[in-house]
Amino acid sequence: MKRLTVLITCFAVLLVFGGITQPNQAAAATKTITIGYTASLSGKLNVESTRQVHGLHLWMDQVNKAGGIKLPDGTIVKVKDKYYDDESKKERVQELYTKLITEDKANFLISPYSSGLTDAAAVIAQQYGRIMITTGAASDSTYKKGYSLVYQAYTPASHYLTGAVDLLMKQGPKNHKIAIIYSNDKFSTDVVKALKKYAEAKGFKVVMFEGYDPSTTDFSPFINKIPPGVDAIMGGGHFADGTTLARQLHEKKIKTQMVALLVAPPEPKFAELGAACIGVVGPSQWEPDVKFSQAAAKKDGLPWIGPSVAEFVKAYQAKYHEMPSYHSAGGYVAGMLLQDAIVKAGSIDTAKVKKALDSMNLMCFYGHVKFATAASDHGLQVGHEMIYIQWQKSKQGKPEKQIVWPASAATASAINYPAH
Repeated sequence: MKRLTVLITCFAVLLVFGGITQPNQAAAATKTITIGYTASLSGKLNVESTRQVHGLHLWMDQVNKAGGIKLPDGTIVKVKDKYYDDESKKERVQELYTKLITEDKANFLISPYSSGLTDAAAVIAQQYGRIMITTGAASDSTYKKGYSLVYQAYTPASHYLTGAVDLLMKQGPKNHKIAIIYSNDKFSTDVVKALKKYAEAKGFKVVMFEGYDPSTTDFSPFINKIPPGVDAIMGGGHFADGTTLARQLHEKKIKTQMVALLVAPPEPKFAELGAACIGVVGPSQWEPDVKFSQAAAKKDGLPWIGPSVAEFVKAYQAKYHEMPSYHSAGGYVAGMLLQDAIVKAGSIDTAKVKKALDSMNLMCFYGHVKFATAASDHGLQVGHEMIYIQWQKSKQGKPEKQIVWPASAATASAINYPAH
């Protein structure tokens, strides 16, 4: 009897100090997942890519400071990242994403910035069976290649500038003529092809449709070919070329009703153009002044996840001492969507997380998110919609960004591009 008592006591001690693990203790394990991606730490896409990484890092910091992603069975999932500089070059992307998967053992992937680089990365993600959330990658065509593990956070490129045509129609065009000048990269080309088709369907004549090399710094040959009397000049490409094009249009005193350019105008740094930015319109995936809320989500019958718009903006400003751009929001939301899918799946298993992403239909500070699930366009974003900003003068005479379209989201009425 005395020996039995000793054995029971020893067994109890083992239970308390972990010598024997109880079944419910095993469920409370902690795992760490690696999120792999490349970033344009150098090269022409550096500004946009840096904002995207900032947003992702803010999400990661918040997750880990909160103790990790908590699964229904008690498992805690912490996150870390591994990334390389793709130098804004497509030829580096496939090699680096292969390395992220085979050597760095990345569990999930985030896309690089830009449609061209993402298109190259998507092949590798699918080949090696890794889920990739794409952000900063709007081209429709990537999601029409039969991939089943690639999910788009951005509104597709085919919708990027069509709203600018709707805005122009509201302003009352005089001649129904549009000039389109665009960068010869994948994303920009996809955008303007859809723009041309939409504008012509609305009764506009596209009197100029010319592409330029993405490295172009002198736009005089293109600006000089713009026919007189055009109601709008639309196109552009990314931050560097779009900013230069806007400045040179201003310097040459081009007279038109609207200038609408891709990517560059929504970036806060665009205001550094001073007078040259005034009147320029740009499509944006998200802005700090948007009114997405839990109340709106409830009205639409959608679940809400993540912080409010104000909470995201405040946290981003506290960490980076600048206002977030839509690229920043895109980086954050890519991580947040992955987090929600892992929680819904109750697992980090690829098949289970994929199932959760396929059924995703929600609202967050970034807006509505839902993915197409047909084989023909699997992963294409079908919930999120663009908004359009315009730089105007504040009461103090300084550049100020306003939302001008759609009317339901507008913070100000649109003004005509200045006639110098």
